[in-house]
Amino acid sequence: MPERNSWTAPVAEDKVDATIRVPGSKSITNRAYVLAALSARPTLVRAPLDSRDARLMLAALGELGATSEHTADGVRVQPLTPGEGEVAIALGNAGTVARFTPPLAALGARTVRFDGDPAIRRRPLSPLLTALRALGADLDDEGRGAPPFTVRGHGALRGGTVELDSSASSQFLSALLLAAPAFESGVTVRLVGKPPSEPHIAMTLDMLRRFGAAPERHLDEFHVPAASLSLADYTVEPDLSTAAPFVVAPLVAGGTVRVAGWPAETTQPGDWLRSLVRELGADVTLDGTGLTVTGTGRLPGATLDLHEVGELTPVIAALLCFADGPSVISGVAHLRGHETDRLAALAAELTALGGDVTETEDGLRIRPVPLHGGVFHTYDDHRLVMAGAVLGLRVAGVEVENPATVGKTFPGFVEAWDGLLNPA
Repeated sequence: MPERNSWTAPVAEDKVDATIRVPGSKSITNRAYVLAALSARPTLVRAPLDSRDARLMLAALGELGATSEHTADGVRVQPLTPGEGEVAIALGNAGTVARFTPPLAALGARTVRFDGDPAIRRRPLSPLLTALRALGADLDDEGRGAPPFTVRGHGALRGGTVELDSSASSQFLSALLLAAPAFESGVTVRLVGKPPSEPHIAMTLDMLRRFGAAPERHLDEFHVPAASLSLADYTVEPDLSTAAPFVVAPLVAGGTVRVAGWPAETTQPGDWLRSLVRELGADVTLDGTGLTVTGTGRLPGATLDLHEVGELTPVIAALLCFADGPSVISGVAHLRGHETDRLAALAAELTALGGDVTETEDGLRIRPVPLHGGVFHTYDDHRLVMAGAVLGLRVAGVEVENPATVGKTFPGFVEAWDGLLNPA
């Protein structure tokens, strides 16, 4: 998508009626790339997401010795190969790259320097770095617990048992579990504190099994033994969290939206949207072609605990600004450590457009009032771009700042959103 300073989110002049295809899941794509790199033979990752975060992951794996090539069917990833010397990995603002690749660096023999955008230096990482040291990694972060930091690989990592505080991000746990098959003794992780987004943990365990590992879980203890991974090809599902603004559009504007390719069974947290929009009054059908949502343009207020699906909060908060009554979102204190402090950003930006939105200890309180146009700042956060688009369905003159930042997960989002309101 071309760089633009702002984008005027289009108003829905009539009920929506469109079929939408969203790109592959970022969470699944980057997990698949990591597991492919740890495999004993090349893996073809079919229908992957092509976005900034996915490209950063491929580039990082390339620096670590796992080359890749784009084919007509997807991306073929080669196994990690031994190498020496010093390399640098650019993290951008990609949490999965910052968290999933340091364990891989510790497995090799390179000295690897990690750094990225200013925003990534503010995102939590210390518990993972502490756990890696306990498992034998040679790591220097000069006490920051954040990028920039250096990992000195010595050709192997012993692994073993470690305690991990994953309450700030489930990605800390996933990072250790994904790399565990390549550790000499595998890894046993004992959680301290409850991690957010249980679906992402289930996703990691499911994909490990698909690639040939044998993860085990007993309550808050996880064990992944050493194993040789191998999978000839893996197909990435559409990103259901990225589909969120399209799924909720009929509740704001009325009409019908069909999301093609919605899987019948999935570990993606975005699948929860089906039950949410049904609870808010939409008609919902899932069949072999995808998901169909029909709404009236009216919805009630709601009290929602989004702890397991926190990434949906920006779009849902925008949606609830149009409810018939007040709403409360809870369970998402961890969003303060995402691409930006999402709770503070949402409260500030929705209030600036005339809304009555306040932060709570772990969420937001939303009282619907008439909104007006204005600049909707996005803080280099892709989910805030999507929230701004939802607001624009009913509010004229919503100027969404830096829409290109949505390229993190959906480079063609603006064009797809325009197509929602003006189908061919």
